[in-house]
Amino acid sequence: MRNTILIGLVCLCFLGCSKENYSSTPKLTYQSVNTSQLQVDQIIKFNLTFTDKEGDVIDTMYIQKVSINCPAGNFSERRQIPTFPTTTNLSGNIIISYSNGINNIGYTTIASKCNYNDSCYFRFMMKDKANHKSDTVNSGIVVIAYK
Repeated sequence: MRNTILIGLVCLCFLGCSKENYSSTPKLTYQSVNTSQLQVDQIIKFNLTFTDKEGDVIDTMYIQKVSINCPAGNFSERRQIPTFPTTTNLSGNIIISYSNGINNIGYTTIASKCNYNDSCYFRFMMKDKANHKSDTVNSGIVVIAYK
């Protein structure tokens, strides 16, 4: 009997102490990328997930490309976050896509600006309507093939 009560109290403690996964500041998580060797005319897709307590993430995604060996290839941009239903404890998935070439209409081109392959990584950060900013998350190294 005593062990049953002790086990019950331990279980209640764990249930009562569990942390909530949602906060007012958006939480951004880098999940994956479809390739780490981006060939000419290929599309790269970064998969990110987020959570937000108020569900007001309908604002801005900041993206930065950091070239390791081709400084001319660095860039920063802001993109409007796709519209999500505004609900509390919102979680979702965002895909950010680029193209290495001009033959993929509708995608921003990130072709190498140097006469050799460009090794780089990407940084992502999001902001919600209340101006809360997520932590910055980084991709792994991506090699962008030169012609």
